[in-house]
Amino acid sequence: MSAEIEIHTKNLELTDRLQDYIDKKVPKLTRYIQGILSTRVDLKHEPSARNAQHRYVAQITVRGKRFILRAEERSDDIFTALNAALDNVQRRIRRYKERYYRDRGEETRAAEYAPPEEETEQHAIVRRKHFAMSPMDENEAIEQMEMLGHNFFIFFNAETNNINVIYKRRDGSYGLIEPELD
Repeated sequence: MSAEIEIHTKNLELTDRLQDYIDKKVPKLTRYIQGILSTRVDLKHEPSARNAQHRYVAQITVRGKRFILRAEERSDDIFTALNAALDNVQRRIRRYKERYYRDRGEETRAAEYAPPEEETEQHAIVRRKHFAMSPMDENEAIEQMEMLGHNFFIFFNAETNNINVIYKRRDGSYGLIEPELD
């Protein structure tokens, strides 16, 4: 079964050449990880970007049953941005698999997928925060986030009785994350 590939563009024409390039490169991600259910490729042109080196944006999101991996890269050429995003996704897949096998106690298998020594990242939690949550709606959460000067805010949504995350997007609009258990 091949994974579904969705391609979305904004301010950019999806040419046959670009379509063929995506159709050739993106399916190769299955060589690096099994269980990909879908892959979304977002391509856009931002003509008003301050830096000409960042006018084209390629974002790739790979979804599986137990993982979501995402990479975004910018460049002055859409093919360069796409290649960089693909490379970034491959690195993320290697890191994910290395952690997955290590956490399952499969050290020999983890060694096969471990990135070179200099690329290995060790993540340490250096601070933990605990805070009381009061139920609030999405607009109250945005106000709280703005008052704190943060770019995201975790809150208990009074309308849905769930914990949500509100965040500020690069374009100044807001996003809402509504977690669901599989």
